[in-house]
Amino acid sequence: MSDAPATAAPAPPERGRPLGRVHTWLRLVLGFTVVIVFASIAIVFSFLLLPWRRKRIQVGNLFGKTAGPILVWLAGCRPVFKDYELLAGQGPAVYVSNHVSIVDLMLGMWLTPLGGCGTAKKEIAKVPFFGWLYRLSGHLLLDRGDRERAIATLDKAADFVRSNGVSIWIWPEGTRSRDGRLSKFKKGFVHLAIATGLPVVAVVVHNAHHRWPADTFAIYPGDLHIEVLPSIDTSTWQPETAGEHAEQVRAAFAAALAPEQRPLPDPD
Repeated sequence: MSDAPATAAPAPPERGRPLGRVHTWLRLVLGFTVVIVFASIAIVFSFLLLPWRRKRIQVGNLFGKTAGPILVWLAGCRPVFKDYELLAGQGPAVYVSNHVSIVDLMLGMWLTPLGGCGTAKKEIAKVPFFGWLYRLSGHLLLDRGDRERAIATLDKAADFVRSNGVSIWIWPEGTRSRDGRLSKFKKGFVHLAIATGLPVVAVVVHNAHHRWPADTFAIYPGDLHIEVLPSIDTSTWQPETAGEHAEQVRAAFAAALAPEQRPLPDPD
């Protein structure tokens, strides 16, 4: 892992030429093979550890830390880290990251700390092998179409986090941004931070939409900058001002991102 340039927001890269069609499909097939093989092994261990959720979560983490870097490489990305030690040396925390590309999911698999609990939409459980492992391993599945059920899931997660000393990794935008710009943040991560007393750590991913644009199979090889911001103390946060806290964290992302990824001003 190498240090990123000292600038807070790397200049937007030249997208360049995508990989050829045959080369792209070979990488996709190899990526699916990696997921199937490693997920199948992890599923077996998860079954054996059914009574122990924390152990199953760790099995999911080990899958991510094994398959994640391989998938990032197959996606043509050369990770360049800035302040990685803020992630590696951090204790339990609520980790939040922006979401503009499928590459973000691979990074989340890789970078979630051992014992950290991921969050995803419930629909991901239907994805063969990866989704089956995700459900079985005890990571969080949210029903974003049912607000009350989603809140109940987060409440249970907060209880589990407090009692087991684990972390949470979450994409507060809820879904991928199609144009690379930072979207509005949902407040679920704020309520998790308040309920658990954990700090919030922002993991800013730069230019992933240039490496693998949303809704395409086009892969553009190149550097992928990942920046970890200093942790944000949440000990004074209150539920009544959750929206303000969400905007505080969003503002930290916006300040770190290049102008092309910052949110556009709200219309008057």
